[in-house]
Amino acid sequence: MYNKALWDKAVAFHGHECPGLTIGYRASLYAIELLKLDFSEDEQVVCISENDACGVDAIQVILGCSVGKGNLLFHMAGKQAFSFYNRKTGKSVRLVLKRNGDMSREESFEYYHNCSNEEMFEVKDTTIEVPERAKIFESYVCDSCGETTGENWIRLRGDQKLCTDCCNIYDRFHV
Repeated sequence: MYNKALWDKAVAFHGHECPGLTIGYRASLYAIELLKLDFSEDEQVVCISENDACGVDAIQVILGCSVGKGNLLFHMAGKQAFSFYNRKTGKSVRLVLKRNGDMSREESFEYYHNCSNEEMFEVKDTTIEVPERAKIFESYVCDSCGETTGENWIRLRGDQKLCTDCCNIYDRFHV
């Protein structure tokens, strides 16, 4: 359950030890166990995190999920919940942190390091389909600011190609 080398690596990346980092650390190890995962060199492993808190740093270090690779995505719901996908097997799992009561930061840290996986997380079916692999888009120069922008972010206004910063979005509710 505890791997000192992985924990030390996660702490070094995150910058300090904390209960939040422990949540992501334990979720990663549990996902490895449940889905037979390895470190993701490309997009074999996908994580959809429902928060942008400390635990996400451990997931990056342990599972190799990252925003840049396209296999770490955020579905912001403010929950300590993580969906993990194994593209090789097609299996997935959603791990939701169980409430541990009113504990101090120190008590939470100790509890999260010593409780069982089953005490810490509720194992559920994933509710979001595994996302498609990341795409590489063509780039265009914005006709207004001159900065290069991916084609999926370009907006057409007349004969101009505009980035989202330069394009005034028409919205009758927020004039």
